Amino acid sequence: MHAYRTHTCAALRATDAGATVRLSGWVHRKRDHGGLLFLDLRDHYGLTQCVVAQGSPLLAELEAIRAESVVTLTGEVVRREPGTVNDKLPTGEIELRVREMAVQSAAEVLPIQVAGDQEFPEELRLKYRFIDLRREKQHRNMMLRAGVIASIRRRMIEQGFTEFQTPILTASSPEGARDFLVPSRNHPGTFYALPQAPQQFKQLAMVAGFDRYFQIAPCFRDEASRADRSPGEFYQLDFEMSFVTQEDVFAALEPVMQGIFEEFGQGRTVTQAPFPRIAYDTAMLEYGSDKPDLRNPLKITDVTAHFADSGFGLFAKIAASGGIVRAIPAPGAAGNPRGFFDKLNDWARTEGAGGLGYIQFAADGPKGPIAKNLETDRVEAIRAACGLKPGDAVFFVAGKADETPKFAGKVRTKLGEELGLIAQGEFRFCWIVDFPMYELNEETKQVDFSHNPFSMPQGGLEALNTMDPLEIKAFQYDIVCNGIELSSGAIRNHRPDIMIRAFEIAGYTAADVEARFGGMLNAFRYGAPPHGGSAPGIDRMVMLLADEPNIREVILFPLNQQGQDLMMGAPAAVDPARLKELSIKLDIAPPKGAAGPKTP
Repeated sequence: MHAYRTHTCAALRATDAGATVRLSGWVHRKRDHGGLLFLDLRDHYGLTQCVVAQGSPLLAELEAIRAESVVTLTGEVVRREPGTVNDKLPTGEIELRVREMAVQSAAEVLPIQVAGDQEFPEELRLKYRFIDLRREKQHRNMMLRAGVIASIRRRMIEQGFTEFQTPILTASSPEGARDFLVPSRNHPGTFYALPQAPQQFKQLAMVAGFDRYFQIAPCFRDEASRADRSPGEFYQLDFEMSFVTQEDVFAALEPVMQGIFEEFGQGRTVTQAPFPRIAYDTAMLEYGSDKPDLRNPLKITDVTAHFADSGFGLFAKIAASGGIVRAIPAPGAAGNPRGFFDKLNDWARTEGAGGLGYIQFAADGPKGPIAKNLETDRVEAIRAACGLKPGDAVFFVAGKADETPKFAGKVRTKLGEELGLIAQGEFRFCWIVDFPMYELNEETKQVDFSHNPFSMPQGGLEALNTMDPLEIKAFQYDIVCNGIELSSGAIRNHRPDIMIRAFEIAGYTAADVEARFGGMLNAFRYGAPPHGGSAPGIDRMVMLLADEPNIREVILFPLNQQGQDLMMGAPAAVDPARLKELSIKLDIAPPKGAAGPKTP
């Protein structure tokens, strides 16, 4: 017989009754039923109930052993009595009558419990993550993640993609976040950077002629944590294709995403390919976001023209000064009590707005402060523009053209939640396309890249030379699911002349481009195919599938919100001798508010 196990803790069935078997695992839970000690033994695969009868020489030892100790149990498989069968457990028809026991590892008192559904502080869970991962939900999330990655690999290979690994030690690149830097011992004063994404390398793979590349790529960004973003590192399905248009990229990724979400979505509805394409400008107008949650049926309408030179002075003044007014419908809300509208007004103030104007389209006519002061024909025009009927209401936000659309999007989301309009049990995908190539940096007032600096501008070199930069669109796109951005992507700029001109508009000289991207630029001079790709985030995909609100719940060993590994104690100070070997001298500013050295 094997030293540790003949079966896993999920393998035994009624057909095994009478067999002598050996199981190993963790003591999950113990129950003393007066004369019988029941013990649930758990391993990676499942649970098996084990029983020790009164008078057994093992009873005292098993009574004393703590939960989560690792033991090996040998005994006979017996059928449970009919009234004690557990239909919810695969092994619920049998139990192991224990004859022998060996303690492989005794557990100390646990800082967090594994059995049960008790909640514990996240910091404690992360410090003892190896115990936290034994809990059923966390274990299930990790297995879901592994299954998703395996399925992605299979689906990509079936489509003719080849998996390659790109470098981890590379050069710094402006990807929109801070790099993690690695000092070079052999080249004092110089640093490698951990890749924010394999962007340049995957493009170089296309120049090298590999046609279809992918990898489950680790990416590193020194940026703040959010519920849908892990600080430090994350993983993405990184892929690139040669001789493709934007639609070819979509056609390659859509069956993978649809297939993954159908395979692991537990019966939830999934958008069927082809996914809807929504232009960026349309998304910002109708949804107030470039990451629209299409489960919410509400659409925003621009009603600036209806308030221009109107009797409602506040909005008329905003329209006259170049601002905008957006309307968000609230189906069936006209009959809600005054408290409903006051509550939304209070919420808007907590979001930094002055409040929310509204009109109620009651059966006996429009009501509310705006309806009293706005001309009747304008009120009717707004009702028609928003597609409202008696019993509906509409809310308004007004202000600067660069701020109001996003707040309108927040109102849309809030109304969708308050009115119970957001569809449940669905994964709603869409592509956001036609992103602006450039944007105006609010701090520097200079033109900057708005998305990915390596994207091909729509219209190519001619557009760069003749159009207002802020009017140029790019072959850039995001794939969005339920309001979560899963991926950015683009058709790449593969021509040196277009690249140099594109960076010149953003304030880089040709020498800057040569210095920072010389490797890729030089490669393009030797024949580069048109190419494009994308990189859906693995962590976010699994977060959606697991229905987890926090991305740390689907990462094996995540950092905390401050970017710390509480379990391993990272980041940590380094021995001075090691710093000297790396030619590094520390010059750390004192914390804000700390007193400086006293003057003698």
